[in-house]
Amino acid sequence: MIYRSAEDWRSATSRRVVLFGMSGLGKTYLASMLRGTGDWFHYSVDYRIGTRYMGEYIADNFKREAMKVPFLRELLMSDSVYIASNITFDNLAPLSTYLGKPGSPSRGGLPFDDYCRRQDQHRRAEIAALLDTRDFMERAHDIYALPHFVCDSGGSICEVVDPADPDDPVLAALERDLLLVWIKGSDAHTAELVRRFDRAPKPMYYQPQFLERAWIAYRVEKGLEPDQVNPDDFIRWTYARALAHRQPRYEAMARRGVTVLAEEVAQVRSPEDFTDLIAQAIARKEA
Repeated sequence: MIYRSAEDWRSATSRRVVLFGMSGLGKTYLASMLRGTGDWFHYSVDYRIGTRYMGEYIADNFKREAMKVPFLRELLMSDSVYIASNITFDNLAPLSTYLGKPGSPSRGGLPFDDYCRRQDQHRRAEIAALLDTRDFMERAHDIYALPHFVCDSGGSICEVVDPADPDDPVLAALERDLLLVWIKGSDAHTAELVRRFDRAPKPMYYQPQFLERAWIAYRVEKGLEPDQVNPDDFIRWTYARALAHRQPRYEAMARRGVTVLAEEVAQVRSPEDFTDLIAQAIARKEA
């Protein structure tokens, strides 16, 4: 780790961390709070994916739908209107909408092959965005003179790396420059995330092998052809399984860094609290 002890972390003039874990446990909360102090640069991987690497895909999808409406088609063909996504750190809906859900087109689903193609686009975009981290660290220092840096990774980071490979290029690049920090949720947190997802199922990225197995198992269990699948029902069915699939991958990643608990994150109110939290996590690992 780039900080060999809790004291190294506390005395560092430049603190650099990458936060990872399940969505909804406090990564963006911490990153936004730190950014608000004026001393931390907040690099959002999901925002980078949605703007730099998938922005054209997203905008083209909007245009494709708009071209189905005669009134909008005429305006687009004459360059009279401009269509673009309005992604922000707090609103990644355009990216989620583009990823979509597999299943019956009459229910808003995508053919499975199209869905997999978009999933692969996201995989390549996420890897590229993670590898951009060092460039943004340098920009944060050279342009904004900010001493500290937080990388707010997406929940699917564990799906695009090989946590068991000590030479995984993405993890090797990250741990060379930053401290990896896993925000670990409890069983109660997982249950709440599943309940929240069940109320409002959202598109997400899955590891290809996991997705293929889930797609087959779901259809066999339900006795459905691909064009009969209810998209929301499929991703509800898949979500809890995806969380269980990710947990050991997060845990393996955390061996290269430190672990904090979601309950501890919920108590953080200031940069000083965050400094203490990470110091305690490093001390736990030392012990």
